[in-house]
Amino acid sequence: MNSRQELILKLIVDEYIRSAEPVASRWISENSGLDISPATARNEMVALEKDGYIHQPHTSSGRVPTEKAYIYYLQCFIKNKDRPHSDGHFQPVSKKKHNEEAVLKTLARELVEMSGETAIVAFGPNSSFYTGVSNLFQKPDFEDLEVVRQLSGMVDRFDEIIAQIFERVSREPQVMIGSENPFGKEMSAILVKYTLPNNHIGILGLVGPMRMDYSRNLQLLEEAADLLDQSRK
Repeated sequence: MNSRQELILKLIVDEYIRSAEPVASRWISENSGLDISPATARNEMVALEKDGYIHQPHTSSGRVPTEKAYIYYLQCFIKNKDRPHSDGHFQPVSKKKHNEEAVLKTLARELVEMSGETAIVAFGPNSSFYTGVSNLFQKPDFEDLEVVRQLSGMVDRFDEIIAQIFERVSREPQVMIGSENPFGKEMSAILVKYTLPNNHIGILGLVGPMRMDYSRNLQLLEEAADLLDQSRK
């Protein structure tokens, strides 16, 4: 992939995350800052499509990112880049230590409100709480009836899935995309382990479509995990 194709791929992913609409070559021509014609943009998009980074929905002339594109985007533009510093999104935890489960549930609801995704809290491998599930069913990504059925089945298995992956989740936020995501191949999840003052270990996470705002959601989860860690001191 050359540097121009890389920039075009980033633009496609950024715009698709923002709009949920296929991205056309004319939009790239007008918004890339590369001073290229729609025809040139189209040629570069054809190359990206051949390499498996984007594809064309049958109802549109634009292109959307593939799982491969999101993985590349995460590795090259998000995961190894500096994200914005915390700006104090969450309420302090230290004043609410007397009821840790209530604290975690409140934190999960705050995550839902700020991310627009579904939040999961595991209090251990066999007990979990999730909120914001309705957000999943309102996403344009999940309008297909078969996908909705798969989502419904996945929601019923939240506890089972958490139990299966509990030991594999690290203390650094980890992103599971598409086929690598235990919650469903059409989705992504960001998970992180936390430790409370009583040394209780659990998982905090966000689940949503592959078209999620990875930079924002990683920042939110890092901040939430840091807040829980600070409550131990």
